[in-house]
Amino acid sequence: MKRTRWLGLVAALTLVLAACGDGGETATTAGADTTAPTETTPDTTAPTETTVAETTPETDIGTADNPIQVLFVPSVSADEIVAGGEILAETLKAATGLEFEVQVPASYAATVEEICANPEVSIGMIPAQAYVLGNELCGMEAALKAERFGYTEYWAQYMVLRDSEFQTLEDLAGASWAYPDPGSTSGYLFPSGQLKALGIEWGEELEAGSHDGAVRAVYQDETDFGTAFYSPYTDLEGNGAWDGDVNNPDVPDPDSCAINGDGEIQCGDYIVQDARRNLREEFPDVVQRVRLLAVSDPIPNDGVVFGPDFPDDLQSQITQALLDFAQNDPEGFATAFDAYSWDALAATSDADYDSVRQVIQALGITIDDLG
Repeated sequence: MKRTRWLGLVAALTLVLAACGDGGETATTAGADTTAPTETTPDTTAPTETTVAETTPETDIGTADNPIQVLFVPSVSADEIVAGGEILAETLKAATGLEFEVQVPASYAATVEEICANPEVSIGMIPAQAYVLGNELCGMEAALKAERFGYTEYWAQYMVLRDSEFQTLEDLAGASWAYPDPGSTSGYLFPSGQLKALGIEWGEELEAGSHDGAVRAVYQDETDFGTAFYSPYTDLEGNGAWDGDVNNPDVPDPDSCAINGDGEIQCGDYIVQDARRNLREEFPDVVQRVRLLAVSDPIPNDGVVFGPDFPDDLQSQITQALLDFAQNDPEGFATAFDAYSWDALAATSDADYDSVRQVIQALGITIDDLG
């Protein structure tokens, strides 16, 4: 075993989660093989010198009785995540011969708790804040980080109505705020840290449940501002086109935006890739109505983490299978991770998350604060 100190900590976390749970909402699963294994009765009528080797937990991992758990945070709708998760589970099974079960727990904290509670069989697709707190809690290990549109980092975006009077972050003092979840790195951690560093005290809070929900709350004028993830707009070939000005992150000429033949929001020669794009079918005019006020400092992309006691050989096998999937079948990979807008993977290490760790320490955030 690599780490065993998580047991007492997970017990404490479980009490916290019970206090802030979602009314008994259960995890959504997909990709599980629920067919009961055929039982065989040994022939005891004649002596035999052959003995069956005792199985260990590690040899059972990845079987129908003990599938590998692949957990996603509920940053968008569970249905969207599970649809891609089914593709991922089948692809990994074909590549490794192992069985996988996809789950979308009810919150970010529940996802971390599941990984720590099942350290030998769990893989998480989680954002930076959840990883840093999970690493502190039970020693979960970062293996890969996502690439979106050529970037291995992303930002938090501040959103207001297009005709809003808010022009700077300082103008948000006292304003009501919609965010996805307290466990969201871009939706809550970095914005709260940045606003506090600027001495800005916001007003009423609205936990919207997802990045889509935060955008929707602004669009429907339910809150003064919202925060969600920001991925820079690209050119028509998918190359990053933003100049990096954190005070001017919005796509040029928003009045020209419309849904193009590929179902994307196109504004002149650019394609919108930030959180607003997730509502393009529900609200085709989302860019015309919702303006980006600013973005935060860069944040490491979310990525793939393994439970602290996950077998090294299986971790290497699955990591390679994921890298091969992204490289050899980029369209299939993008479809599997469409809910998260992942289009490639890169190697990562714990050190890549030091900037997030510093914000967490500065704000005094603990696992108890992860929603």
